Amino acid sequence: MTVINRLPIFSRKLNKFFVIALLYVATGCAQIDPGERSSDGLVFLNTDIESLPGWNNDRVLNALPALQKSCRLLLKKLNLGNRSQEALKRYSGWQKSCDQITVNTFNENTFREFLKRNFNAYKIRYLGSDEGLFTGYYEPTLYGSLKPSREYKTPIYPKPTDLIYVNLGEWKHSLGNSRILGRVVGHRLKPYFSRSDISKGALEGKISPILWLKSEIDAFFLHIQGSGRVVLPDGEVYRLGYAGKNGRKYYPIGRYLVEIGAIPKEDISMQSIKKWLKENPGKKKDVMNMNPSYVFFRKLKGKEGPIGAQGVVLTSGRSLAVDRQYSKLGAPIWLSANFGDEEGKKLQRLMVAQDTGGAIKGPIRGDVFWGSGKTAERLAGIMKAKGSMYVFYPKSINPNFISR
Repeated sequence: MTVINRLPIFSRKLNKFFVIALLYVATGCAQIDPGERSSDGLVFLNTDIESLPGWNNDRVLNALPALQKSCRLLLKKLNLGNRSQEALKRYSGWQKSCDQITVNTFNENTFREFLKRNFNAYKIRYLGSDEGLFTGYYEPTLYGSLKPSREYKTPIYPKPTDLIYVNLGEWKHSLGNSRILGRVVGHRLKPYFSRSDISKGALEGKISPILWLKSEIDAFFLHIQGSGRVVLPDGEVYRLGYAGKNGRKYYPIGRYLVEIGAIPKEDISMQSIKKWLKENPGKKKDVMNMNPSYVFFRKLKGKEGPIGAQGVVLTSGRSLAVDRQYSKLGAPIWLSANFGDEEGKKLQRLMVAQDTGGAIKGPIRGDVFWGSGKTAERLAGIMKAKGSMYVFYPKSINPNFISR
């Protein structure tokens, strides 16, 4: 295996090359000697695609629709104009691959051969370990109303106009891409309202909710999932998508429930947490408010499904939420996790990094999008598995050169 040192974090600032940059774990400025470790312990191991665990067992063609969505977005951005020759040269490897991905009619065998011929795979290793945590999420179906009532009283808010995003790297280069969110109070930037603040009415009269949900427990888990289908009293369906968050650090309330002995560690899941909250109505609000993170939503158009952070519709079982400080949105990723999939088989398949999440932090960390419905809810609720990630790059991109 060839060892490549860690790849630097792209700026999150939106610019004309944003989507292009997110489509791959960068190329670069300074040459790295193979085998050199980075100061933070993140390395990439060149791995033969044929030797990927479970490579011969996956129907990789099922990942093609997800990859095509990411490639169409890349090509659309490339065709907008105002591109430097340096950028075009640097990103030409992805452009050529995406051109073929979006127009070719593949079958299982030809798609496999295409990937092997055009891509290299790199196993991610961090602090000497090849394994990380992989969980699941889904698009829940909830019940709500466009008007508040005694039955529908939990508001779902859009992103507030006073929510300020600050890139600290613009003030001090050593802070890199660190970002904070807050609000201006008396000419000073203060942390934005916490979940507890908002549940006590901090936003009332300041911003109109999109709608109101029947269950505050469902609303809490909607924030974790990041998207959902809301069925109104007349049967109309509203699709909600992620619009932003308050900037507070995510805290998993399941950790607290384990610590106090409410739920055994081996039994912790979305289902067991929901059950505990329903059985403890006098405590549920205080426990939910222990997680200060709060998510804001927007109404989605169309009926295809939720839209991920990359800006494309997610694909059931093939879209992966990642920490984009380490994995670039749009990149194909091979996942090998100790978890039973829809058919009870070990989860070893080709996926595409297309989303992010407040709890998805670290270089070997992922959240599998399972779609909607009961099966998706079950898989998302119980998935908590150890696994490994392998990121794909076009062969025309030299991984020994790293740049922003």
